[in-house]
Amino acid sequence: MEQKKKKENIIVNLLLTIAIPTLILTKLTDKLGVELALGLALSFPLGYGIYDFIQSKKINFIAALGFINVLLTGTFTLLKTRDIVDVNADWYAYKEASVPLLIGLAILISLKTSSPLVRKILYNDEIIDISKVDNALDDLGNKNSFESLLVKSSVLLSLSFLVSSILNYVLAKVLLVSPPGSPMFNEELGQMNLYSFPVIALPSTIITVFVLWYLLNGLKKMTNLELKDILKVKEG
Repeated sequence: MEQKKKKENIIVNLLLTIAIPTLILTKLTDKLGVELALGLALSFPLGYGIYDFIQSKKINFIAALGFINVLLTGTFTLLKTRDIVDVNADWYAYKEASVPLLIGLAILISLKTSSPLVRKILYNDEIIDISKVDNALDDLGNKNSFESLLVKSSVLLSLSFLVSSILNYVLAKVLLVSPPGSPMFNEELGQMNLYSFPVIALPSTIITVFVLWYLLNGLKKMTNLELKDILKVKEG
C-alpha cells in the first residue's frame, strides 16, 4: 500500500522561515549579540529546508532557494564580523538578486536537456495525470505542439524568477543601509525577511499560477480533455 505524502503546513512554513527569524533579528540582537542572533535566526529556515528534504526525499525548489540564501547570508556576516573580508551591504543586495536570477536562467538552459525543469515544477505527477495526458497527445498527434507549449511555459516561468530577482535587489538596497555586522543591520535583515513575503513572494506566486493556467489551458485544447481529467485528483 502506497504511503500518502504528508502535505506541507503553510503556517509552520511561514513561522519557521519568516516570523521567528524576524522576531529574533529585530528583538534579540542586543541581548544575544550580532553573530549569535543571526545564527539562531538562520537556523530555523536552514533546519526547515533540511527537514523538508529528508521528508520528501527530493529537493523542493523554494526550500533549496532559501537554503542557499541562508548559507550565503551567514557566510557574509561571519566574513565581516571576523574582519576576514570587508563585506558591505551591496554584497547582500547582489546575493538576493543572483539566486532567483540563476534559477530563472537554469529553467531556460534546461530546455536543451532531456529533463526541462518546467516538468519538475509544473508538469509533474503530483499535479497532472501525465499518463492520461500523454496518451491523449499521442492519439491526436499533438506531441510537437505540446513541446512548444512547454518551451513557452518555461520562458514565462523564468520571468517569475526575474521579477523576484529585481524585487529582491530593490528591497535589499532600500532596507539594508547600516554596516553589516552591526545590531542595526541585523534588524534590517529581519525587516527585509518580513517584507519579502508580500513584496516578492506574492507577485512571483501570481505569475507562477498564471503560467500553470496557461499550461493547463493549452493541454485542454491539445488533448480534448476536461480540466478534472488533466489534474490529478487525490482520493480521500
